[in-house]
Amino acid sequence: MDHDHMHDMPPPSPSSMMNNGSMSGGGHHHMMTMHMTFFWGKNTEVLFSGWPGKSSGMYALCLIFVFFLAVLTEWLAHSSLLRGNTTGDSANRAAGLIQTAVYTLRTGLAYLVMLAVMSFNAGVFLVALAGHAVGFMLFESRTFRKPSGDRKTNDLPPSGHAC
Repeated sequence: MDHDHMHDMPPPSPSSMMNNGSMSGGGHHHMMTMHMTFFWGKNTEVLFSGWPGKSSGMYALCLIFVFFLAVLTEWLAHSSLLRGNTTGDSANRAAGLIQTAVYTLRTGLAYLVMLAVMSFNAGVFLVALAGHAVGFMLFESRTFRKPSGDRKTNDLPPSGHAC
């Protein structure tokens, strides 16, 4: 399938042409069509208008960025900053504000990963899944955890993801 020219895409609607200022047909504006099904290819827009563009290098950078966003989201989700301490720190207002800030940051990053996946680019979807899997494996699973009696082990991850 040739995604460079999008020959198989339906023609733009008059309302989308008006939004791009080319209703009269005189201007040649680049119009990106939004996919509603998964597709393969480097020519996509993820998170920002025109990014990553048509460059293979920028597409690779986009995939790396989404991967690390997902890993960072998992790290924050399983961070000790979000867990309440039983030593009395949970009653401390400063600790509560830090918890709230970390939770807000994690939620925002989770939404960014979700919006990236909504580009319907299969590569972006796969690296987002891989990032969440690697993040969970590193920060929550028993794979790299030292056996100790002071941390409760769960069979299932916490269900506190924002998306």
